[in-house]
Amino acid sequence: MEKIITSESVNVGHPDKTCDIIADAFLDEALRQDKNSQMAVECAIKNDKLFIYGEATTKAKIDYEKIARDILKGIGYECEFKIIKELSQQSPEINKAVVKNELMANDQGIVFGYATNETKEFMPLPIVLAHRLVKTYENFRRENKNFFADAKSQVSVVYENKKVKRISAILMSVSHSEKLSLNDIQKTIKEKVVLPALAEYSNLIDENTEFIINPSGKFTIWGSFGDSGCVGRKIIVDTYGGVGRVGGGCFSSKNATKVDRSGAYYARYVAKNIVAHGFASECEIQVSYAIGRAEPVSIYIECFGTNKKPLNEIEKYVKENFNFTPSNIIKELDLLKPIYKNTACFGHFGRDEFPWEKIK
Repeated sequence: MEKIITSESVNVGHPDKTCDIIADAFLDEALRQDKNSQMAVECAIKNDKLFIYGEATTKAKIDYEKIARDILKGIGYECEFKIIKELSQQSPEINKAVVKNELMANDQGIVFGYATNETKEFMPLPIVLAHRLVKTYENFRRENKNFFADAKSQVSVVYENKKVKRISAILMSVSHSEKLSLNDIQKTIKEKVVLPALAEYSNLIDENTEFIINPSGKFTIWGSFGDSGCVGRKIIVDTYGGVGRVGGGCFSSKNATKVDRSGAYYARYVAKNIVAHGFASECEIQVSYAIGRAEPVSIYIECFGTNKKPLNEIEKYVKENFNFTPSNIIKELDLLKPIYKNTACFGHFGRDEFPWEKIK
C-alpha cells in the first residue's frame, strides 16, 4: 500500500521565521547576562513595523531595538523599521508557582517527542529534505544578489508498506529581483539548489518526479511587505513535518522553564535514544505537565508495532535512565546557555549541534 507524506520548510526571510529568530536572539542575550532569566518576549511584523511584546524577568540589560534591527538588516531589509514595544515582568503568581525549592513546570500542557530510523538524523525523510533545500538556498542566495531571503520548500515522499520508495514532488518558491525571468529562476534553482541539496538522495528522484519552482510566477514582493508574521506560527516546520504529533505550543522566545519547549526537547531526546538503541524503529512519546508541579502528570510511549522489545521493558528503560522534571531537563541538556537563535530556522530536531540530539 502506497501513501504520500509531504513536509515543508521556510527560510529566514519568511516573516514568521524572522520573528522566531528575533525572539530567540532576545532570549540568548538575556541568558548571556543572566542564566536565570525568565523570558517570553515575542514579536510581530508587517511592512516596516515591528511590534515587540511579552514578559521578561531578568537582570539583563537588553537593547531590543538594536538586536532586532541588526537581524532585519542581516536578512536583507534595506528600510528603516518603526519598532513598538510592550513589555512587562512575568506574572508574580506564575513566578511563585514555578520557582520553589525545586523548579516546577511553568504551565500545564502536553508535549510530544518523535524519532524514526528512516534517516541518519532519526527524523522523517520529508522534513529532512525540506530543510536541506531551504538551507542550501540560504547559502546560495547570500552569494547571489538577485535572490532574496524569503523562500519556502515542500517535498512529497512516496512510502510503500512504511518504507521510502521515491520522491514524487519537489516544490520551491523563492523571492527574487525583477531582473530575473521565470525561466532563469527555474533553471538556476533546480541546478544550483535543488539537485545539490538532494544529491545524497538522487536515487529517489526519477523521471516522474515533479519539479515545481515558483509556481506563482513572480515573487518580488517578499518578507513583511508581502505577508505579516509573528512568533510560533511554524510549529510543524519546527518539529517533524506533520509526521509526529505536536502539543500545540511553540518554542521560540521561551526559556527552559517553559515545558512547551524544554519538555518537547526532552521527549525528542528520549524517543531518539529508544530508536538509536534499537529498541524500536519508530517511537513517539507524549508527556503532560501541570503548572506548579515538577513530575509529569503522565508519560505515554507508542512504538507503532515496530518495537523489538516488549513495551514494558522500554518503559522500564525510560524510567531508569530519564527524568522528565524541569530541573533535571535543564541540567541534563544544559539549557541555560544562549543556544536558541540557531534553533529558530531549519528545524529544532535532527541537528547534531543541539544537546537534545545526543545519544545517551
